[in-house]
Amino acid sequence: MGTGTPPLARAEPAPIPRRSELFDPVGRALDLIGDRWTLVLVRHLLSGPKGFQELRQRTGIAPRVLSGRLRQLRGDGFIESVRRGSRSLYAVTERGRTLEPIIAAIARWWVAHSLEDGVIRGEFTESAPLSILESLPFILREDRSRGVHLCFEVRLTGEGGGVWTIRIDDGRCTVTPGFAEHAHVRYTADARAWCAVALGHLDAREAVRRGLLTKDGGREALDHYFHQIARPETTGEEARSTGGRQRREP
Repeated sequence: MGTGTPPLARAEPAPIPRRSELFDPVGRALDLIGDRWTLVLVRHLLSGPKGFQELRQRTGIAPRVLSGRLRQLRGDGFIESVRRGSRSLYAVTERGRTLEPIIAAIARWWVAHSLEDGVIRGEFTESAPLSILESLPFILREDRSRGVHLCFEVRLTGEGGGVWTIRIDDGRCTVTPGFAEHAHVRYTADARAWCAVALGHLDAREAVRRGLLTKDGGREALDHYFHQIARPETTGEEARSTGGRQRREP
């Protein structure tokens, strides 16, 4: 009789487990916070309680979708309703505040992976000033802001205008609405013009020449401490007229 090795038995494929059988912290976390709007809404509420319309202005969410997401966030314990005088607002709970490092990490990851030669590349054709201002903490250049203590005040007129205080304190940036008690540098501008400069669509020197932007105080400039936002490529004529720089604060 032959003494050859018997053939190996074919292993049966492992059964596909049910989701309830898997221990997957990432998957479980995304079950809870993976909805498109969850972290976006919590991000905007981390700076303070806001009303329904304020959240719409910051996110552009349709009213019906926003109502549903807010109801879900309340049910999950991330936000709560609070009263401020006669107004009903939404505020983060202590549980909601624990999402802050996750939100900051996501924002900084996107910035880091969108940078090219210090410029955040993307399709930015226009933006509301509030959107840019409240994103400044995420695009701060840590290498240039360590050990720096500066206060900027931005006064914008026209649609979307207002007054904001921007503080840089040793690698950390905070943006709050209102006048600064003491600003090292103050910018005053038309809101649309300021956005055009911030997005690189208008050269700052041209905005100053046309009376759309003024700067008072010290020599420090906002754009030195923040990554630039994407701007269109300069043409040869534009490069000559601006010294090869499309966007630089005066």
